[in-house]
Amino acid sequence: MEATKKSKPRPTADELSSNDASGGGLTVEQIYQKKTQLEHILLRPDTYVGSIEPAEQTLWVYDDENSKMVQKKVTICPGLYKIFDEIIVNACDNKQRDSTMDTLKVTIDSEKGEISVWNNGNGIPVVMHKEHNVYVPELIFGHLLTGSNFDDKKKKTTGGRNGYGAKLANIFSKEFVVETASREQGKRYRQVFSDNMSVKGAPKITSWSKKDFTCITFTPDFKRFQMTGLDDDIVALFKKRVYDIAGVTDKSLNVYLNEEKIAVKSFSQYVALYGTADVIFDKPDERWQVGLGLSDDGFQQVSFVNGICTTKGGQHVNYLADQITTKLIAVVKKRNKGEAVKPAYIKNHLCLYVSALIDNPAFDSQTKETLTTRPPSFGSTYTLSEKFMKAVEKSGLVENILSFAKLKQTAELKKTSGTKSVKLTGISKLDDANFAGSAKGKDCTLILTEGDSAKALAMSGLAVVGRDYYGVFPLKGKLLNVREASHSVIVKNEEIQNIVKILGLKYGTTYDSTKSLRYGHLMIMADQDHDGSHIKGLVINFIHHFWPSLMGLDNFVQEFITPIVKATKGNRSEVFYTIPEYEAWRGQMNNAKGWYIKYYKGLGTSKPEEAREYFSDLNTHQIGFTYNGEPDGDAIDMAFSKKRVEDRKEWLRAFVPGTFVDYAVQDMPYTEFVNKELILFSMADNIRSIPSMVDGFKPSQRKVLFSCFKRNLKKEIKVAQLSGYISEHSAYHHGEVNLHGTIIGMAQNFVGSNNINLLAPNGQFGTRLMGGKDAASARYVFTNLEYITRLVFNPLDDAILNYLEDEGQSIEPQWYMPIIPMSLVNGSDGIGTGWSCGIPNYNPLDVIENLRRRIQAEPMNSMVPFYRGFKGDIVQKGGTDNFLVQGKFEVIDDSTIVISELPVKTWTQSYKQYLETLLEANTIKDFKENHTDTTVLFTVILSPESLAAIQNAPGGIPKKFKLESSLAISNMHLFDSNGQIKHYSSPLDIIEEFYGLRLEHYGFRKA
Repeated sequence: MEATKKSKPRPTADELSSNDASGGGLTVEQIYQKKTQLEHILLRPDTYVGSIEPAEQTLWVYDDENSKMVQKKVTICPGLYKIFDEIIVNACDNKQRDSTMDTLKVTIDSEKGEISVWNNGNGIPVVMHKEHNVYVPELIFGHLLTGSNFDDKKKKTTGGRNGYGAKLANIFSKEFVVETASREQGKRYRQVFSDNMSVKGAPKITSWSKKDFTCITFTPDFKRFQMTGLDDDIVALFKKRVYDIAGVTDKSLNVYLNEEKIAVKSFSQYVALYGTADVIFDKPDERWQVGLGLSDDGFQQVSFVNGICTTKGGQHVNYLADQITTKLIAVVKKRNKGEAVKPAYIKNHLCLYVSALIDNPAFDSQTKETLTTRPPSFGSTYTLSEKFMKAVEKSGLVENILSFAKLKQTAELKKTSGTKSVKLTGISKLDDANFAGSAKGKDCTLILTEGDSAKALAMSGLAVVGRDYYGVFPLKGKLLNVREASHSVIVKNEEIQNIVKILGLKYGTTYDSTKSLRYGHLMIMADQDHDGSHIKGLVINFIHHFWPSLMGLDNFVQEFITPIVKATKGNRSEVFYTIPEYEAWRGQMNNAKGWYIKYYKGLGTSKPEEAREYFSDLNTHQIGFTYNGEPDGDAIDMAFSKKRVEDRKEWLRAFVPGTFVDYAVQDMPYTEFVNKELILFSMADNIRSIPSMVDGFKPSQRKVLFSCFKRNLKKEIKVAQLSGYISEHSAYHHGEVNLHGTIIGMAQNFVGSNNINLLAPNGQFGTRLMGGKDAASARYVFTNLEYITRLVFNPLDDAILNYLEDEGQSIEPQWYMPIIPMSLVNGSDGIGTGWSCGIPNYNPLDVIENLRRRIQAEPMNSMVPFYRGFKGDIVQKGGTDNFLVQGKFEVIDDSTIVISELPVKTWTQSYKQYLETLLEANTIKDFKENHTDTTVLFTVILSPESLAAIQNAPGGIPKKFKLESSLAISNMHLFDSNGQIKHYSSPLDIIEEFYGLRLEHYGFRKA
């Protein structure tokens, strides 16, 4: 067992002898010392002026030879730099105290090792300080913790703060001379300090009647700074600080360096010394001067606070950089296909120049390299102006950030590239060709099918051609438009990445052959309808966007065509691959009388034996695309690029009805595909998305009304049941859920929906709480025709309408002929290809009144949008095409606002979420809800101060609480009665055109 050691009793202080302190041979007096503050500063200089050891740093300095700032490695002593800086900042502060000061002279004598700083601002009072019994100049420069900056209640934008300042220059100098003159006292003062302020010479005071001045001349104690004198590096840094002062002070101040006047008279002239190209400047007031340029070497900043050079930046730099970064994120995201860029990416491209005046600034240390004052205490605010940001957007900065982002994105995409492997695993539903990825891979073809049913057809066909050279992979639907998709969306898109891996494609590669790929050909097998054409186009767009070099390689991209219509009469059979081609034939064949017509709406319609028939005659069904250079690439880009909306409009305007592709060819140029096949999808997309001027309907709505009229739907029926009836009787070929939404939408009558709902909402069809999204399932709600519907759509017009045909079935008319223009009554929105539509609702009574006036040949009245049940106001914005939609509110007292109406299409639930954000931000204290499914009632509680601030701010309560929105009538695009998209400048134009057509059809009733 280890013995326990007994510790020696600790002696008391009295027991300690003067020569036996803690066993080290030191006395108590030697261990525990008291130093004067002056001794402490000299003993621990790093606390006050920074390190006194010369060290190599990369800093901006002034290059005399080239008259500019250069960033380079210099060996300087931070402490020596700091004492020089304290003196020059003191002189700069004097300009703020005395606006008449117009001259500051700095002399640096390298040979003597002497520095002099002279200014002609107000001199220091040459009077005896009664409390301390010394002259004020001596008190300021020769006594520690003295000065005029200790009253923190007084807001000052000078550089001094803690009472050390110029005293530190005195303490670290062999000689320090103070000279000042005050005409007010009629005295001139001169005093010499030496040996680190330990020796104070008697002041020499003489009479004075000239202008005030102050001059500090000092010779640093170079030995303490481990230097022998003023070397080139420290002088270059000192000169840089003199130029700093010229750049950040008022232009009325003339700054001299070694008796030579510095030409810099503004912050922009100063920034020009750094050589940053295309710097954008902003000076909203006297407190802030900002310059923003482009950096190719990470984030760069040159900043000043009250004349102090904050070499490490701080809160003022962060305050500006964060604002700029936030704004640029939005700009870059918009131009980067919606892809957000990390703030660090943006900040790393900024070169920021800042000169700020901050109230009572605080720094991380006496060396004042980093501002720590938080923005709320700055004493002012800086907000990026719209003009400044527009200039930034137009500069090369955004392009640089985008280029950098694209480089990063390309690098990430390359990580997802495919490889030429013989065996590929982990891709569901892929049936790989046996020779894919082998030496015979260049002869293999990957068949991309439109869905699983089309894959089944292809697999049936492979029974003829075998599995060695053909692989099959089904698409889940429409491929992503990669030309407009963000990088992250592409990377995360499983289908895109699967195709890349199956084909063995490598991002960023230019191909001159297909030898390095797993497959030498890509064949698209899609339905022969409009959506099938779109799928083909999207696949072509995908290849062209990333690998344009593949487009011209020996029919790399191909399509597999199947019949869309077969006509049979006895032993005769005709096959058609496009509807226009079939319709042209039918017109020549007495409307195909006596022929049996079979429509193949999808590949799933074909039988397995038909699939084998197709693959037995590949020369007929397999067509290769040929790339003829720029025209083909331009056609693909035009069809899918978001930037080329106007080009697409011209493309669609030139469309000739009856256009179809001649599939009796082996090869097809991409331009032929775009202009004769893809264009049919785009036309169909517009027809689906943009309503008719005549009845205000899109085709799906027209099919609903047609089926309801056919069924004479007076008794209610479940929406789910009605959708089945519509599909059967009007040849509706799209999703059941979409049709449910159309029916429910036609029955809605809450504020912001229909002014005249044509169907009855028997059940929960949605409310203004969630803008209709709170509607019950189609299985639970019922509907029938409203009584007014047959008044608006008079049965007497049914017989004079032009009914369409689909697969030999008579369906809805080209358009209905209501007695009033319903396109205005219920409004409409839609986005097609090249065009979009936005028409607000109008009051049916106003529309009727204008029709009556038109009948009487009287001028029609201008109309304002109207929404049934809306209690707010809609007013025109000063003769423009825009209207201001105003909710309703009332200020009850100095802390309460009652909101009783929201702008149209601002739904109650989403507005509640907005109020919650104001609550989290402490803008409001609380809110209460007393609304119903039809009315709005929010009671908002604020502090009196917050309410007053909001009321006095630009835009006031409506802006802060989002109680105003806009409606425009500048985008009223509709199909006219001839099926052409037309822009209408005003609702009166629509009434005028409708009037003529309606009058004509009243005549048709009599015929």
